[in-house]
Amino acid sequence: MSTIEIETMSHLSTLQSSSDFLSTTTIIALTIFFSLLCACIIIGHLLEENRWANESITALLLGLCAGAVVLLASKGNSSKILVFSEDLFFLYLLPPIIFNAGFQVKKKQFFKNFTIILMFGIFGTVISFCLISVGAFLLFNRIGVTSLNTQDYLAVGAILSATDTVCTLQVLSQDETPFLYSVIFGEGVVNDATSIVLFNAVQSLDFNNIDAMISLKLLGTFLYLFFTSTILGVVAGLLSAFIIKTLYFGRHSTDREVALMMIMAYLSYMLAELLNLSGILTVFFCGIVMSHYTWHNVTQSSRITTKHAFATMSFIAETFIFLYVGMDALDIDKWKASSASAGTFIAVSSTLFALVLVGRAAFVYPLANFINCIRKRDGSNIAFRKQFIMWWAGLMRGAVTIALSYNQFSNSDDEDTQDSALMITSTIIVVLFSTVFGSITKPLIEAVLLRHAKPNVSDATDIPSLDDLRLMFIENGEPSDMGAGPRRSSLRLLLTHPTWTVHYLWRKFDDRFMRPVFGGRGFVPFVPGSPTGASDEASRT
Repeated sequence: MSTIEIETMSHLSTLQSSSDFLSTTTIIALTIFFSLLCACIIIGHLLEENRWANESITALLLGLCAGAVVLLASKGNSSKILVFSEDLFFLYLLPPIIFNAGFQVKKKQFFKNFTIILMFGIFGTVISFCLISVGAFLLFNRIGVTSLNTQDYLAVGAILSATDTVCTLQVLSQDETPFLYSVIFGEGVVNDATSIVLFNAVQSLDFNNIDAMISLKLLGTFLYLFFTSTILGVVAGLLSAFIIKTLYFGRHSTDREVALMMIMAYLSYMLAELLNLSGILTVFFCGIVMSHYTWHNVTQSSRITTKHAFATMSFIAETFIFLYVGMDALDIDKWKASSASAGTFIAVSSTLFALVLVGRAAFVYPLANFINCIRKRDGSNIAFRKQFIMWWAGLMRGAVTIALSYNQFSNSDDEDTQDSALMITSTIIVVLFSTVFGSITKPLIEAVLLRHAKPNVSDATDIPSLDDLRLMFIENGEPSDMGAGPRRSSLRLLLTHPTWTVHYLWRKFDDRFMRPVFGGRGFVPFVPGSPTGASDEASRT
C-alpha cells in the first residue's frame, strides 16, 4: 500500500471520528428547531396584520404541534428533542432580548415613569410573592399535595411572581401605548430581578433559625443587588462609549465597532452573573447607556448595522424560547413521573393560575390608586381602563418561571419526585394558559383604550422641550444674576414638577460634563462623510 493511500485512509478515518463526535440526535433536533424558526418567521409575516396572533403565540403553538408529532412518531415514548437547559436560557437566549429592549426603549418615557416602575417591580412583586406563597400553603394540603415544605411554598411564590418580559414585548406597542409599554415592560425587568433575588434568598435561608431580622436581610440583599447591578451596567456602557470615542475604530474598520459593542454588552451580563448580581438589570441599563452614548460615536453604517443586528438576535432568541417551551410542555417523561390524576393536575394548575390573578390584582389596583392620590397634575392619573390593561398584560408567565421551577423541583429526593414532577408540569400549564390569555391583549387594548382615546393627547409628548423647561426657572422667584427676570427656586420646582425638573437638570449635566467625555448626540466620528446623527436621536427618544 502506497504512502498516499495510507494518508488518505488516515484522513477518512479522522473525518469519520469527527462525524461520530456530532450526535445524530443533536443534528436532527437542531434541524427541526431551525425549520420551525423559519416557519415561525413566515407565518408571523403572514399574520402580521392579525390582531389576535403574534410571533410568540405562533411559536408556542408550533412547538406544541412539533412535540405532539414527535410523541406520536415515537409511539408515546418521548417527545423530548432538546432538554430544557437553564444555562442555555439564562446565558445565551435571555441576554440579547433584554439588551435590545434597553437599547431600543424610549428613554424619556421609561425614566418619566421610573417611580411607577420601581413601585410595581419591587413592592408589587413582594406583595404577589407573599400572597401566592400563603395561598399555596393553605390550599395545596386540601388538594392532596402534602410533601412540599416551607421552602417549596416560598419558592412557588417567587417562581410565579416573575412576569414574562419577552411576551410583553410582543403584545404591546411602544408607539401606540407608550405609557403602558414603558411601565409594564420596565416593571417586568425589575420584577424578574426581584423574583430571582427572592428565589435565591429562599434557597439560602436556614429555616431552622428564622428570626425577626430575616426581612431586613432580604431588603438589604435586594437593594445591594439592584444598585450594584445597575452601576455595573452603566459603567460597562460608559466604558464602551469612551473606548470607541477615543480610539476612533471607524477610521479603519466598522466591523470592530460593531463587535466591540456586542462583546462588551455580553461581557457586562457575564460579569454580573460571575459576581452573583442581576445580569438582567445590568445588561438592560448597559443597553440604555450604549444607545445614549456609544451608538452616536460610531459611523453611520455601524449605527444601521447595530440597530438591526441587535433586533434580529433578540427576535430569534424570543422565537426560540417559545418554541422551546411549547415542545418541552409535551415531554412525556415529566408527566409519567407524577402519578397524580387528571383532576389533581387541573386542581393544582387552576389554583396556581388563580393565585397569579389575585396576586397581581392585589398590588396593581392599590398601587395605581395610591399613585393617583399623590399626583397633583390634572390629566396625569392612571385611569381604571389602563389599570385593567396593566393587570391583564402582566399575567403572562414565561421561560423564567419554567427555569426557576426546574431549578427548585428537578433535584428532589425520591420520595418527593411525584409531587415535584406535578409542580413542574403544573407550572408549564400555567405558562401555556397565561400566554394564550396574553395573546388577546392587543384586541383588549383596542377595545378598552384606543376606541376611547382622546385624539389630541399623547403620552410621548407631554415632557416639555429644553427651552420650555428653561423658562420655568425664571418665573415667580428671586431675581437672577443676569437681570433677565425672577428665578424660580429649584427646590420648589422639584416638588411641584419633579419629572420635568430632574429631566432639565440631567440634560444640563449631560451636555456639560458627560457628552464631552463619552460622546453621544452631536459627536462626529472622524470619518469622511459620517453624519452627526442628530436626527436619529429624536426618533430614538
